[in-house]
Amino acid sequence: MAMGAADVVPGVSGGTIALLTGIYERLINAIKSFGLDTLKVLKQQGIKAAWQQFDGTFLAVLLAGMITSILGLAQVIHYLLNTFPVFIWSLFFGLVLASAVYVLLQVQWRTPPRLILLVLGIVFAAGISLMTPTPSQASPILFFFSGAIAISAMILPGISGSFILLLIGMYGLVISAVKQFDVGIMAVFALGCLVGIMLFSRFLSWLLARFHDATMVVLSGFMLGALVKLWPWREILSTRVNSQGQTVPVSEWPVAPWQVESPQVMAAVFAFFLGFVGVLYLAKRQKTAKIEQ
Repeated sequence: MAMGAADVVPGVSGGTIALLTGIYERLINAIKSFGLDTLKVLKQQGIKAAWQQFDGTFLAVLLAGMITSILGLAQVIHYLLNTFPVFIWSLFFGLVLASAVYVLLQVQWRTPPRLILLVLGIVFAAGISLMTPTPSQASPILFFFSGAIAISAMILPGISGSFILLLIGMYGLVISAVKQFDVGIMAVFALGCLVGIMLFSRFLSWLLARFHDATMVVLSGFMLGALVKLWPWREILSTRVNSQGQTVPVSEWPVAPWQVESPQVMAAVFAFFLGFVGVLYLAKRQKTAKIEQ
């Protein structure tokens, strides 16, 4: 459910939550396992074997939780973001920072290249987070590649698929297609998502199998770089009108607390502490559970 809640928030990635909860590698491997081999197993050994082959129960439970969360928590999260923005963004900031630190503590720092990889990950994610979205012209090919790119970003920690769509100017076009129930465009976008996640999950699985620690360092860099997007105090540079007719920010720039009217510093510190400690508590619980097993 937490992954679904994260995907509701622009700038927060479901991949971050998967990494935080310790299911990231299992998620990537499960997605990677679904493909032509599944059809072969289905034909030769039956439904049960095919289901087990791609970890069907895990994916089904995860998907059900995400859908439930998106349907049940979307309004709540948006209300909280609009009503208590500093508190909620500070909470997310603490969660993501603690997650990145926790992951970095699990890898071995043998050589300087690991530090270079971390810096590259930070710069890449921060650069994307600070970029200004640009308008695009609709075309089936663009919808296909938008789906592939967005779904790939969604499973990366620190990079939001919805923000990537905003960045390339496709967010409004995709939402409009859904609202108008344009089956053709929706099918092309969904096909792009399917192709993107199949290819990218295999690439990530290959990286994790051969360069595990280096890959985790880069993913941690993505989370640290994305903190720019989660900074509680920001100046709005440009806005857009969403599908509900509301004016919402598109381009923002982080500023110091004293540069805004009501910084709410104490609330921000408390929320940050709550998020940071929450991750450490969760990590401790996971470690204890593994030892008991």
